[in-house]
Amino acid sequence: MSVSADTSATPAPAATVITEPLPDLQLQLLIQLLDRDPRSSLPLTLTHPGGLLHGDVIGHEQWKAEWARSLRQVEGEGANLLAEFPETVDQGVRELHGQEGAEAARLPRWIHLRDVTLLGGAMSAVSLPLWRGRLADVSGWALGRPQ
Repeated sequence: MSVSADTSATPAPAATVITEPLPDLQLQLLIQLLDRDPRSSLPLTLTHPGGLLHGDVIGHEQWKAEWARSLRQVEGEGANLLAEFPETVDQGVRELHGQEGAEAARLPRWIHLRDVTLLGGAMSAVSLPLWRGRLADVSGWALGRPQ
């Protein structure tokens, strides 16, 4: 005598659904436009959960180049490895998806700024050479920098 379990009635596990706030479409399109010319930039002021942030918004490729340039000025063996990190990540994403064209057509999910000033809460202004943030975290933006 054999006993068999009927697994046809067992529901399949549901797929995990991740939701996140939608980024501002106009800001996404502005960044996509800046990505077309690696030398372009635009002064921008952003509000996000950490406070107020202003700097020059730049495209992803320009951010990668400036990241690499800044790390090549640092002493040590690890600096050269870290200089190539953003390009290595992009290459891994392309290999994973296998579609370079599809990646280029997708709206950006990240924003990159150069010559940044961060103002938030009780802390004094913090200056940073480069900054990268999630577009979905930007709650407002304006052209230009504060006076």
